[in-house]
Amino acid sequence: MEKKNVISSLVLIFGLCNLITNANALTASGWTKAHATFYGGSDASGTMGGACGYGNLYTAGYGTRTAALSTALFNDGASCGQCFKIICDFKASPQWCRKGFSVTITATNFCPPNNALPNDNGGWCNPPRQHFDMAQPAYEKIGIYQAGIVPIIYQRVPCVKRGGVRFTINGRDYFELVTITNVGNAGSIRSVQIKGSKTGWMPCSRNWGANWQSNSFLNGQSLSFMITTSDGITKTFLDIAPSNWAFGQTFSSSVQF
Repeated sequence: MEKKNVISSLVLIFGLCNLITNANALTASGWTKAHATFYGGSDASGTMGGACGYGNLYTAGYGTRTAALSTALFNDGASCGQCFKIICDFKASPQWCRKGFSVTITATNFCPPNNALPNDNGGWCNPPRQHFDMAQPAYEKIGIYQAGIVPIIYQRVPCVKRGGVRFTINGRDYFELVTITNVGNAGSIRSVQIKGSKTGWMPCSRNWGANWQSNSFLNGQSLSFMITTSDGITKTFLDIAPSNWAFGQTFSSSVQF
């Protein structure tokens, strides 16, 4: 009888721990109507780089399931890294939608407005339109190539990433430009702090996209980071870069959101 009580207590504790952990996770949003186009070619090679600063999307782990967001969604780079589940609206366009298919993409780029064209005829990314310019392989999961543009419904969803958060340190002395990639759950970052082994915590500012800058001299010090994602979760990454780090290097952590 005592053994059964112990097992029951352990199950209850494990369940409560899971409940607390899951309570911090981003939950999927409701569905919203929008439109989608595509770019980058059949291999998505034309999507490399981009306004989020992730560079080579293949080696950064984002692959071909990516999209550029319109002004209404991009939020001046604050949406970089967010994940969206997209379905072609078959009821609105049965000729051009692949029924029963969906794709989850990561926001890696910005689709700029084209004010020379009307919003409903070429100016697809003009404000206030919510629009996804998807990597072609991702688009073709849900829509027919010949359509060019299709109506969609989308929802923001938690990002599922393999491995931990990664930090690429660029810049120069007194200017550390850190690109933060492979962020799970919320995907996007609200704030970053940096700490050298000889300093306290110092706030970084968003330079552009997923690039955060510090104007401190941190050469010869091991580097730690404290990240708060857009859903308010904060995690600390201690001594991610050793004291002999150099500009241009990438460091992987074992910590994930």
